[in-house]
Amino acid sequence: QVQLAESGGGSVQAGGSLRLSCAASRYAYSSNCMGWFRQAPGKEREGVARIYLYGGTSYYADSVKGRFTVSRDNAKNTWHLQMSSLKPEDTAMYYCAAGPRCTFNPSSYNYWGQGTQVTVSS
Repeated sequence: QVQLAESGGGSVQAGGSLRLSCAASRYAYSSNCMGWFRQAPGKEREGVARIYLYGGTSYYADSVKGRFTVSRDNAKNTWHLQMSSLKPEDTAMYYCAAGPRCTFNPSSYNYWGQGTQVTVSS
């Protein structure tokens, strides 16, 4: 049973933009927090952005602050990651996640999407 499904990844040149979306089942969307993580080959999964379901307070990793924006659409059980001024080091598989605790620790999330690839060329 698929709970989360990402879309919107792709290839872009440095300086470009992409918008990722995560569609959630109603049950998964009842989680307290929605997050975006990424994992590059040979590296650990890292938190990129997170947003509270209620209230909408958001947090960002320092590496993406000012370039990425996370938002949610509660009516559609969907949240998004708008990525701008992309850099080659942003290249990774991006995952959306939902869970009870709003941290950048992957163990805080119990629902995960399958991932969508983002590739930024210089």
